[in-house]
Amino acid sequence: MKPTDLLYGKYRNLILATAMFNLGFVIWFSFAPFTGGIAEEFGLSVQQLGVVASAAIVAVPLGRIVIGPLTDRFGANVTGGVTLVVVGTFAIISAFSQTYEVFTASRIVASLSGITFVIGIQHVAEWFEEENLGTAEGIFAGIGNAGAGLGAYFTLPRIFGEGYVDPIFGSAFLATSSNWRAAFFYTGALAVLLGVVYYVFGAAAKSEAKREATKAGVSWEQWRFIATRYGAVVLSVAYVMSFGLELAMNGWLGTYYREAFGQGDIVIAASFAATFSVAAGLLRPIGGYVSDVVARNERDILPVFEGEYRNQWTFAALSFVVLSMFGMTLAGLTGNIYVAVVAGFLVGTGCAFSEGAIFAQVPAMFPDNSGSVAGIVGGIGTVGGVVYPLAFSAAFLPNLHVGYAIVGASMIPILGLVAWVFQPKIAERANDDGWFVSGERIVATGDDD
Repeated sequence: MKPTDLLYGKYRNLILATAMFNLGFVIWFSFAPFTGGIAEEFGLSVQQLGVVASAAIVAVPLGRIVIGPLTDRFGANVTGGVTLVVVGTFAIISAFSQTYEVFTASRIVASLSGITFVIGIQHVAEWFEEENLGTAEGIFAGIGNAGAGLGAYFTLPRIFGEGYVDPIFGSAFLATSSNWRAAFFYTGALAVLLGVVYYVFGAAAKSEAKREATKAGVSWEQWRFIATRYGAVVLSVAYVMSFGLELAMNGWLGTYYREAFGQGDIVIAASFAATFSVAAGLLRPIGGYVSDVVARNERDILPVFEGEYRNQWTFAALSFVVLSMFGMTLAGLTGNIYVAVVAGFLVGTGCAFSEGAIFAQVPAMFPDNSGSVAGIVGGIGTVGGVVYPLAFSAAFLPNLHVGYAIVGASMIPILGLVAWVFQPKIAERANDDGWFVSGERIVATGDDD
């Protein structure tokens, strides 16, 4: 492949992956802005709405774990294209559903759009060299994540507001709740179209040698082996306390600012909460970029992990997350909502830097298993989004501010495990040594020029 062709291919596939991830997350979160109309349409209780929302989150971790090795095996253009067509089709089905059961089932399948993150991580890793992986993955994840949040929570409700009608969703049959139906239909149709484009114009890897090296590492035995390596395990639990925390905070902060500070204006409370989302999404490329810089320049920023340059930056970013959680509690106890909003922004910054650093390491540590490891790390990481809100809202807490410090304290053992694995003597074999499963990684040979 000519250098110009390689450069064009790299950025074409980065753009495709980012567009896929962006739209995938718009579809995943598009349910949230329209819960009122949906509940009214189907006569749903709060508990029934919770079932739909919970099922959507629970389905994604398993979907991510499964799609990772499938993407390694068949290529991102195939799994990405198929995923977009499938979730788009079921989003369209949900737009025309007339019963709670059909609506719930179709939205669960549509929510698997959340697995597009893993597909895109693998796709970008197949095209970019190690020295630029952090920056490329950060751009992909940062723009995709932030754009999706803005699209689902800000754009969709404004385009498809109350009273929305058009030639398709303007009949008497659908007029009472046409706005959310239209939002699901048009985002689903766009996903089907993008799925076809992704399959036709996307390319699985920068060379046939790279494609074959990745395919060679796909098997059940190999998956079990890499899933239990020190590196995969520690990056997974680190992602729990970064991306898992991001999910939890996204779902909780609006309620926190409203209930803990008496901020009754829902729009203002949501705007305060959005400052966290903007930080957690848009600053993520910085986390990947810094990881690339310290690795290229061989710069020791934490000499205790001498020579482990990416590890040093990841540990520093994770430590900042822990400190910022205690800072969140202290800020809340001041009683000043603006101080709490600034503290929330800093938590988002820590999440962004950590996530960018972690996914600079995933493909760098496991270059021929990036899809499988991204699926493991991405899937396990979402657990934090389910667990942490329970601590934020626990009934035994004296107030809503203390929960952040409790979560911060729970992260300290994870930080200890990270420090142990990042020791130079252990880190140099973190993708070979591990727990429970013995064996050897499959390492393909061949020219990758």
